[in-house]
Amino acid sequence: MSEVKIVAETRSEFGKGAARRIRRDNKVPGVLYGRGSDPIHLTLPGHELLLALRTSNVLIALDIDGKTNELAIPKSVQRDPIKGHLEHVDLQLVKRGEQVNVEIYVHTEGELAPGAFLLEHVLNALPVVAEATHIPESVTVSIAGLAAGDSILAKDIPLPKGTTLDVDGETVVLQVLAAQAEESEGEAGEGDESAEA
Repeated sequence: MSEVKIVAETRSEFGKGAARRIRRDNKVPGVLYGRGSDPIHLTLPGHELLLALRTSNVLIALDIDGKTNELAIPKSVQRDPIKGHLEHVDLQLVKRGEQVNVEIYVHTEGELAPGAFLLEHVLNALPVVAEATHIPESVTVSIAGLAAGDSILAKDIPLPKGTTLDVDGETVVLQVLAAQAEESEGEAGEGDESAEA
């Protein structure tokens, strides 16, 4: 779990015009909330924030106006759908030792059994509860030798110490499907053509 320090400023201007001005200065508007306190509206440095968000579930040490230091994790990130730059970020306040609900990515290793099989990621990210300063970035599960009809349940995925599932253990995370033969589609297409003739 990486921790990144970012210097932020509180902001008092709101609305689309203010947000555009912030983005023109290569900064990102954001909101810090949690622990029953009022939301704090922030302006964050765009480049540093972009680099920090490359790590999933990054822990951000915020230096706010040089007066307050807070720990936060990203909860919602809005990006421009075309250019991809950051539009807005919601950050959740956390403290050391606190348990937080997050999602961690599920990576696979190994090869499926020989044959025409497809691996379906029913869940791309696994909901878990972890200590705020020890959130795993991802988990890895072996799919070696799995064939059609096989699945991996949430309870089958090895979690790091101190991390627990935040979803029913019987939830299917990965499943293996038999690939559909292209020939059957071709035959159906031919039948349609003869019907039209």
